[in-house]
Amino acid sequence: MSHDPSFLEALAERVGTPFWIYDASVLRKRIRQVKALTSPPKVQARFAMKACPATSILKEMLKEDIWIDSVSGNEVLRALHAGYPKGKEPAKICFTADVFRDNALEVVMENDILPNVGSPNMIQQLADAGYQGPISVRFNPGFGHGHVNACDTGGPSSKHGVWFEEAQAIADKAKAVGLDVVMIHAHIGSGPQFQELHENLSRLAKDFSAIAPVFPALTSVSLGGGIPHDYRNPDAEFPLEMLRDLFAKAQQDLSAAAGREIHIEIEPGRFYVAPSATLVSRVHDVKATQTNEKGEGVTFCMIDAGFVDLVRPAMYGSYHHIEVVGKSDQATEPIVVAGPLCESGDVFTRDDAELLEPRDLPRPVPGDLVTLRDGGAYGYAMASNYNSIGKAPQVWLEEDGTITLMSRRETIEDILDLETEEPLSV
Repeated sequence: MSHDPSFLEALAERVGTPFWIYDASVLRKRIRQVKALTSPPKVQARFAMKACPATSILKEMLKEDIWIDSVSGNEVLRALHAGYPKGKEPAKICFTADVFRDNALEVVMENDILPNVGSPNMIQQLADAGYQGPISVRFNPGFGHGHVNACDTGGPSSKHGVWFEEAQAIADKAKAVGLDVVMIHAHIGSGPQFQELHENLSRLAKDFSAIAPVFPALTSVSLGGGIPHDYRNPDAEFPLEMLRDLFAKAQQDLSAAAGREIHIEIEPGRFYVAPSATLVSRVHDVKATQTNEKGEGVTFCMIDAGFVDLVRPAMYGSYHHIEVVGKSDQATEPIVVAGPLCESGDVFTRDDAELLEPRDLPRPVPGDLVTLRDGGAYGYAMASNYNSIGKAPQVWLEEDGTITLMSRRETIEDILDLETEEPLSV
């Protein structure tokens, strides 16, 4: 959402630019929407915390009994830090991965976390480590896609999960080492069209009904996330009641197929948080190139935010609405918005073919603020220290107008603290 120009300017003076601002009211509206579509009996919502793992966000989820899907050992620890309980009855934290990396296996075992394994050998690794609890299995259902091809979560090109036709083999593998499969899971991606999501979820529920009898200890089925957010039309509303009805029917059908009561889970990430955060940046210059034999000249608006802050446009050509603060009533012209990094790809106005795609914007001048909307999902979460730049601060705007600093700006001392000259013996 847009914020008052004088308010943003005052914040910029206080915390510097660039910075992130999260709107509590927007986040809570999305949480309420998810709670409504998971209102049928035996249907539970999780939050795919990779989208935005800030403690303030996790605490909001916890207050509303939104469970957690984590994808690393450290994400489990962050969820515990935010107040989520250990344990599997119920498993309010689930760990989903295709590889046990770093501390993941240790954290899962020490904190009694339900592991959702996406590669067959992870079952043997759990057994070899002495794990004796229940497990979940992530399947690749053979279909589904993300907002771009690089984000495919289902199909032959996707690395995620066990191929669905290996259900019996994976059941036999788990049985051989004495582990009960209590949940099966798939994620079909945040496809661009709501109707496509509805069709894919219906297909997934039907396919899972076919394999549910293979797992005699099954108690839950996760249909993944995938509720889309329209970045080009952020205020668009989707007919979420269709999903509520779908989940209710899936719960009944899967229970009938399994011969026992089955719980349904979903795990949106992007949908909860995407519209809640805005990246605020300062214009430092406006310059132009000229048309020659290599191509057409363009006007560049140079801002102090870069892909160290919001990488999605550089990585995927993703669209984020851009505003020159306080100039919405002025005439526009084609402008390319670019960042400060020593990298030619540090441009926010690109298409999915990685070509420049100028936006029609009011002409900025140095000192103006520029906002990039809908950055709550995979914005700060994917920030980096490229060029030795510290991560930007995060600010929380409460519904009563109260402002809280969620995280401060990183300093060079923070970055250098990780470096050592510690001798290693091997």
